[in-house]
Amino acid sequence: MSGLSGLSGAPALPAAPAVPEKALTGRAARRAALRRGEFVEPQGCLYALSQPPLMLFLCVIGGLLGVGAGWDLLVL
Repeated sequence: MSGLSGLSGAPALPAAPAVPEKALTGRAARRAALRRGEFVEPQGCLYALSQPPLMLFLCVIGGLLGVGAGWDLLVL
């Protein structure tokens, strides 16, 4: 069993990347990724609300609620 203790023929594993003390988040992480040539899609509530199909849907729903409220106030 002495041959198993020193596997000198096995390739060495690459060293793990150094982790900074303060991990980058948000805008700083996107900027660092852009410098490396990667794309990081922004995420979050405000990003989701900026999508045109969602805004169109919310405008239609808001319009329907407004028409219904106006109908209740003026007709009924």
